[in-house]
Amino acid sequence: MQAWILDAVRTPRGKARPDGGLAALKPQELVGTLVEALAARGHAPRQASSLTLGCVGQIGDQGGHIALVSKLHAGLDEGAPALSINNYCVSGLTATGLAALQVAGRAATALAGGVEMMSRVPFMADKAAYYADASFPKRARYVPVVLAADRLAEAQGIARTELDRLALISQQRAAAAESQPAFAASRVPTGGLAVDECIRPQTTAESLAAMQPGFAALAAQYADALEGPIDHRHTIAHAPPVCDGAGLVLVSGTPDAVSGRRPRARILGYADAGGDPHASLLAGITAMHAALRAAGLTLADMDRIEFMESFAVTLAIFLRDHAVDLDKVNVAGGHMAKGHPMGASGAILLSSLLDALDGCGGRYGLVACTGAGGVGSAMVVERLAP
Repeated sequence: MQAWILDAVRTPRGKARPDGGLAALKPQELVGTLVEALAARGHAPRQASSLTLGCVGQIGDQGGHIALVSKLHAGLDEGAPALSINNYCVSGLTATGLAALQVAGRAATALAGGVEMMSRVPFMADKAAYYADASFPKRARYVPVVLAADRLAEAQGIARTELDRLALISQQRAAAAESQPAFAASRVPTGGLAVDECIRPQTTAESLAAMQPGFAALAAQYADALEGPIDHRHTIAHAPPVCDGAGLVLVSGTPDAVSGRRPRARILGYADAGGDPHASLLAGITAMHAALRAAGLTLADMDRIEFMESFAVTLAIFLRDHAVDLDKVNVAGGHMAKGHPMGASGAILLSSLLDALDGCGGRYGLVACTGAGGVGSAMVVERLAP
């Protein structure tokens, strides 16, 4: 693939509540802060040929074509098209892949990524008719992702003890990473917030084991679509906190960027995937295999992996079914600790991956993202040494 990542930056992730660290800002202001950061890092983001922005809740503060609103706010070239996309939780990575395909092989740059402010636009705030539409076949009906995770854990035989183990690792690594500057090299202080504020460093194995499953009460509303009772296993500690955040990637069709800056990485493979809506959270693994095939590489070649912790079950299945070294996966903690700003997550993970590769001097890296309803996206990159 003839596309390069000139740079990738992200905001901290703020708690999705009125007093959260980013809640006083508007979504376009998060994007504008990242545009300014790219310029301060020696790039020319306002000369980009397009802006593609992922966002799931495209109503209210995130309505009115959020990519266009962000383009106008950030002062990008008026002639540059703006595209707002919704591919659920993988939107930010899908946006980046689409932008890379758009400029591949051309002397042009494009901006892509995502933004989500769940303090302003809560989960399922669009009230889509699909969420309650009983005319769909049962296997295709909407099931909230928290219930899909419980159903998947039961179907795949993932024990509660394994969910607890992975949640604890995520929290411990995330807390430790806050004292290691390399892991925050591309994280831009925003609105006075400089850390990922959802992390719970006080988490222990004992506190996790004492928690009760968190989503059983919701099941009654979706009993018909679920087709039977579920052994609920996920607690809120196994779920990524809702939060605010944004990520932005500057991609180029050639290694010689407009600014003359050396790219940070080359995109070797990219894929989006669909999947069984009943299994819901496995399409990211399908996309991962497609991206690796496109790159001509294997998991064993990867020096660092950012695997989206949509819920603990997805990470557990990935580790169980693949020969992969956990010490290479989510080395600075994952979504269970840091939070999931839905449309932004893919771009945030890509930025985190580049920081992790720089920190270890690694060559190859992978981002794999998965979402509700059978959506997935993945990207393989090759780090370019400074």
